[in-house]
Amino acid sequence: MARNKFDVDEDLESPFRLVHFQRLLVYIKPYKTKILITVLMMLLASCANLVGPYLIKQAIDKEIPTKDISGLFILAGIYILALITTGICMKFRIRMMSQTGQSIIRDIRKDLFTHLQKLSFSFYDSRPHGKILVRVVNYVNSLSDLLSNGIINVITDLFSLLVIVGFMLSIDPKLTLYAMAGFPVLAGVILLLKNAQRKAWQILSNKQSNMNAYIHESISGIKVTQAFSREEENARIFSDVSGSYRSSWMRAIKVHFLLWPAIENISVLTVSFIYIIGVSMIGDGVTVGSLVAFVGYIWMFWTPLANIGNFYNAIINAMAYLERIFETMDEKPAVTDAPNAKELPAIQGRVEFKDVVFGYEEADRILDNVSFNVEPGDTIALVGATGSGKTTIVSLISRFYDITSGKIEIDGTDINSVTIPSLRRQMGVMLQDPFIFSGTIMDNIRYGRLDATDEEVIEAAKAVQAHQFISQLKDGYQTEVNERGTRLSTGQRQLISFARALLADPRILILDEATSSIDTETELALQKGLETLLEGRTSFIIAHRLSTIQNATRILFIDKGRIMEEGSHQELLQRRGYYWKLHASQKAV
Repeated sequence: MARNKFDVDEDLESPFRLVHFQRLLVYIKPYKTKILITVLMMLLASCANLVGPYLIKQAIDKEIPTKDISGLFILAGIYILALITTGICMKFRIRMMSQTGQSIIRDIRKDLFTHLQKLSFSFYDSRPHGKILVRVVNYVNSLSDLLSNGIINVITDLFSLLVIVGFMLSIDPKLTLYAMAGFPVLAGVILLLKNAQRKAWQILSNKQSNMNAYIHESISGIKVTQAFSREEENARIFSDVSGSYRSSWMRAIKVHFLLWPAIENISVLTVSFIYIIGVSMIGDGVTVGSLVAFVGYIWMFWTPLANIGNFYNAIINAMAYLERIFETMDEKPAVTDAPNAKELPAIQGRVEFKDVVFGYEEADRILDNVSFNVEPGDTIALVGATGSGKTTIVSLISRFYDITSGKIEIDGTDINSVTIPSLRRQMGVMLQDPFIFSGTIMDNIRYGRLDATDEEVIEAAKAVQAHQFISQLKDGYQTEVNERGTRLSTGQRQLISFARALLADPRILILDEATSSIDTETELALQKGLETLLEGRTSFIIAHRLSTIQNATRILFIDKGRIMEEGSHQELLQRRGYYWKLHASQKAV
């Protein structure tokens, strides 16, 4: 669980793995037609752009010495046409690749989000939510420039290099050989910088993840922060986290921009060398026009090399983020369907625990050989101290976690042998922390059954005593609520969550502290509605207030992961055991 902290860096992957880029190509493949059209347009633009130096050579060596004005106009017209062609193709490239790049990013983000919906509770228990969020938003966004420009540019630049070398060879093969002298030097620089660049961007991705996690944690806990006047301390921590991000950014950028000056310096030295060699060769098969054109092509030669160097930097940068994205996609759900899992048919609601052992960590046993039977329609209350294992028991019924050993059966069927959706569709769960989504109250209650009518939503709200306070709101059921329902009291959020669970009409209903934040008057009214709603439905109720469970069919007293005693309210009081002591302590208060 150590990684479940904002200031814990994630492990850095060792050497660059081509498999990540190959997986990225899978997302690019559906758009290959658009990319091919764009490539062809850019190749046309590249060819049009490369005729410039050759036209200048023709003008210097032929038209100007012979004072052929019409020939100069023809060359100028061809040059202008080439520039126009280049501009039109560039505009097309920008529009087409921006659309394609964003479509690819949308597909990656969709797959990542869809996969996150399938991951088990244990995944979210062990990671700050901010570190998960940064993968879906920031890391995917970081691929934007690579997908919108980089891939097309590098294809075009590689083609341009071949064409430029062809032009250079046609002018003078010996000068071309001299011009290549700086290329091995550049290759050496790239090899020297490769690992440093990659590690720098990996470290930066860690620091960005840490900062995002702390921001998310701080915003989520802002009420606690202000209640305990922790603003200054939080600002100090954020300053440290933000400072680490800034330092990592500066180191990454420092290494990132070492390549561009290297290319610039090598290109200048190469051109200077060609001028010296070229001038000495004038009259010996080299004309002034040839030398001017050749130097123009040398500058053009180093421009795509610089672009390819920048693309290489972008790839190194992207790999640091792709590792995190695909690492998340590769995360396997801890709870999955068995290979031969079948649909769970409509159930009656018989539940049986057989020697169930469970722990969130291998060395930590939360439930220790728990066994009990529940008949259809029974209402089972779970009581005991905090941390005794009550919530764990009801979580296992819905298979939010897989048990370590033993067996859980519903209507005689092992829940591990059925598909998870078919199991959970027949469950109604109200968790201890009621979650309200942004949207209307109507939508929040309907979340439990999307095909429910407005009338059915209202009936569910009436049954749990939520209708009265909802009706008093300005817009009633169409009242917009914020994320987590911050405009509502905790008790109101619980009532809405209760209505949501009941609207799903489950065969097994699980209520985890469902009435803990409801006032006594509303709770009494709610109990009357529950008597009807729980009839014929197997129910599990976790409650600390024993007054709410006195009518339960059976009460299980849980302590340290074991059932210490069970029976009805009256039976347990007569035994004067664990339950009697708990009841006496609450009554004394």
